[in-house]
Amino acid sequence: MTEPSQGVAETASLTFEQARDELVRVVAELEQGAPTLEQSLALWERGEALAARCEQWLLGAKRRLDDARAQAETEA
Repeated sequence: MTEPSQGVAETASLTFEQARDELVRVVAELEQGAPTLEQSLALWERGEALAARCEQWLLGAKRRLDDARAQAETEA
């Protein structure tokens, strides 16, 4: 089982792929049902932190693409 007590701080160093893969594992564990309500809540919180990290990566990638497109337009 994923260590659910890991919080947002521990997600800051994850790559997109690492965060995505762990999020997939957390979702699978939630779908199977955790033994206790407390464990379910901890998994949910971990999943939220991982989803936020993935969103950071995706927004960063979008900004980079937008910047590259804008630069290409000004150079053309």
